[in-house]
Amino acid sequence: MAKKPKKQTAGGTPATVALTAAGTAFTMHAYDHDPAAESYGEEAAEALGVSPDRVFKTLVAEVDGALTVAVVPVACRLDLKALATAVGGKKAAMADPAAAERTTGYVRGGISPLGQRKRLPTVLDASASGHATICVSAGRRGLEVELAPTDLAALTAAVLAPIGRA
Repeated sequence: MAKKPKKQTAGGTPATVALTAAGTAFTMHAYDHDPAAESYGEEAAEALGVSPDRVFKTLVAEVDGALTVAVVPVACRLDLKALATAVGGKKAAMADPAAAERTTGYVRGGISPLGQRKRLPTVLDASASGHATICVSAGRRGLEVELAPTDLAALTAAVLAPIGRA
């Protein structure tokens, strides 16, 4: 029996397909990605003209041996100890990039918290709740989605916790 192709809209990514399937309101923002950019998140904030505290980066860490997604403002650094505490763990470290890409189905710099190949525990920095909308990767470099943080938390079953540090 032939395998059914994945249903995607033109230009769609697994993240935008997941948002559309859930009936979640979102706005897509595309920009020209510069491969020489040192920070994908800061590049997105600048290109979109959005404050870096409203653009969130998706990082994959390992907490007590289990991959975990952290979503923090691009202006912040991930506090690994706070991330471990948020998910009831003891020790956290950044995940191997190849393992993160393989597990999420996205490439580094384009990892979205939405539509991942394997659903991972997710922690969203508590600062997100201070904004009506935030931007996160739509699943590829140069593409962001803007949505309500409550919608992102609901779709990813995220825990909200203070995991970002200036």
